[in-house]
Amino acid sequence: MESTDQHILALLSREGRMSFTEIGRETGLSTSAAQQRVRRLEQRGIITGYHARIDGAALGHTLAAFIEIRPLGQVDESLVDVLASMPEIVSCYSVAGDASHLCLAEVTSTQELDDLLTRIRTAVNVSTSTTVVLRTLFRDRPPIDDPAVPAAKR
Repeated sequence: MESTDQHILALLSREGRMSFTEIGRETGLSTSAAQQRVRRLEQRGIITGYHARIDGAALGHTLAAFIEIRPLGQVDESLVDVLASMPEIVSCYSVAGDASHLCLAEVTSTQELDDLLTRIRTAVNVSTSTTVVLRTLFRDRPPIDDPAVPAAKR
């Protein structure tokens, strides 16, 4: 991938609403060339969408926790549907290892977390192990280096 495309991806990963004019200014491209590059990255499936990053704490969801889910016996096929129906679970991954799934939950209190864990355990035959997040050091970091930024400043 060209360094200009990498630079565009790095810019958009930091500010998804950046205009084509701003992208052009940052990369040395004209506005139309920047737009064409972005469209090509979208068509190639490299850019898959643009999203608002919502601060859960601003909504009162001040407690985040990772929940490991381990089936007790045969994996219940409804597990993913059950987890998807719980709005407190903001991410869910199928994983290898002792657990079958790793979920990130955002809740308002330890009581709400306890209630969520109880709902999970009663809905499907699983055990859970929970790790509470004390502080998020970084999140959703883009998987690309910006060639315009020196390595020491990344």
